[in-house]
Amino acid sequence: MGFVCYSTWMFLPNDDQLLKVAVGPQFEHHDHEGGDHEHIHVRELAARQQAQRERDQSLIRARAEHDVQMPPPIPKPEIGGSDDAEARRITVKQMTKFAWDGYKQYAWGSNELKPISQKGHSASIFGQGNMGATIIDALDTLWIMGLKEEYEDGKKWIEMNLDFKAHSRGDISVFETNIRFIGGLLAAYALTREKMYVEKAEAIADLLLPAFNTPTGIPLALINVITGKAKNYGWASGGASILSEFGSLELEFDYLANLTGKEVYRQKVHKIRDFLTEIEKPDGLYPIYLNPNTGKWGQKEYSMGAMADSFYEYLLKQYLVTGKTDSRTKKEYNAAVEAMEKKMLFKSSPSGFKYFANLKGSRVEHKMEHLACFCGGMFALDAHFETNVTRAIHYMELAKDIGNTCHESYARSAVGIGPEAFRFTNDVEAKAVSSQEKYYILRPEVVETWFYLWRTTKDQKYRDWAWDVVMALEKHMKAGSGYSGVRDVYQVPVQHDDVQQSFLFAELLNN
Repeated sequence: MGFVCYSTWMFLPNDDQLLKVAVGPQFEHHDHEGGDHEHIHVRELAARQQAQRERDQSLIRARAEHDVQMPPPIPKPEIGGSDDAEARRITVKQMTKFAWDGYKQYAWGSNELKPISQKGHSASIFGQGNMGATIIDALDTLWIMGLKEEYEDGKKWIEMNLDFKAHSRGDISVFETNIRFIGGLLAAYALTREKMYVEKAEAIADLLLPAFNTPTGIPLALINVITGKAKNYGWASGGASILSEFGSLELEFDYLANLTGKEVYRQKVHKIRDFLTEIEKPDGLYPIYLNPNTGKWGQKEYSMGAMADSFYEYLLKQYLVTGKTDSRTKKEYNAAVEAMEKKMLFKSSPSGFKYFANLKGSRVEHKMEHLACFCGGMFALDAHFETNVTRAIHYMELAKDIGNTCHESYARSAVGIGPEAFRFTNDVEAKAVSSQEKYYILRPEVVETWFYLWRTTKDQKYRDWAWDVVMALEKHMKAGSGYSGVRDVYQVPVQHDDVQQSFLFAELLNN
């Protein structure tokens, strides 16, 4: 999770040639409107194959007529996909298009797709309105991949239909609205410079502002944008706000303030940062619950995963996007991860897998969540930019260790993809025990960590591990008109949950 444009060095190819390979020649900067170039839009497999045959024949004719050395046609993924990086990219691009086409045909404008039922789906985080979450989440990925027509369809829908004030109903998540909608729109702007995206993001951000009206400035979790009334989840400890939610707003709001000149966005998130700087941290740790009215921590529970994860990610990235001038956030990031290493990092026996456990008071819960697997990528990113050589070496090694542990959780499943959480006991290493932890909902964190590790180490095994996931997605998660989560990664044949999460596009396929 997180705002993609702040990690552009990680997500885009290193040079112009690689960019052309990754997104395809149809996305080079040519004016097709006024020129002679013909752009063939292919939709079905037969049409796609016919178009490929025609292109191949054209290449052969051109070579014969002009007697020039021309490159051969791009190998088809089914032929070269196992060991050819270019063909692998084509495969993932085709998967993206397949998932998008299913969404467009059966759930256009809905938040998500039920690919087996072939209808729209909406989780409670989106309230009761159809806000096109998949469209916004997919937009930057479509642009990067060169899926031009799909991108233009999404852009048009946003321009004509995205209006929270008109269409949102019920309580929506402030956090999810920020990272998926505001973040998605700002990522699209960062890539395209289309002002419309900033205007749409600004309109949504304005509707979220009442949630920040608390004595501490710590925002509430839910808001009804029609009434302006905000509240916290009833199940959260003593009416508390959640660390990962109020701690994952700064990147988007700070960037939006820069783009619009409206300092109110920056003021809101800086007030949160100031409060967190001053508050006492038990043993240097950040509990996952904080009461926005009293300013007191709730239950002393600690996690690298659910309800904490992106808070740490945002600390590091805020430091980086300011050109490493925001030394306060780097200092607080360093202190936080060092405290977690001391209290929450363990090594399993007999295999020696390193993992971050959860703490509930003084009780250690020896499980690692899929969400927590993001931290391997975070440590790799930190190490890459760290000027202290000793510290850089240490965190790159920890990044590799976490990447390996999370890979083990995948390798020990029946489908080649890991569970929501996995345990470490006297009898089990890196496997889920409870049925409530055996599911997989298209989460990206493990692949994201391998992606960062590939970029920073160039070790081919990370690419190969990611390709194994691609094959597993095709074999076990492809269902109906898209991709679905599964209820038990240790059971084959799988039972699908019939939900194509919007973050499939924003966070998994774009790695």
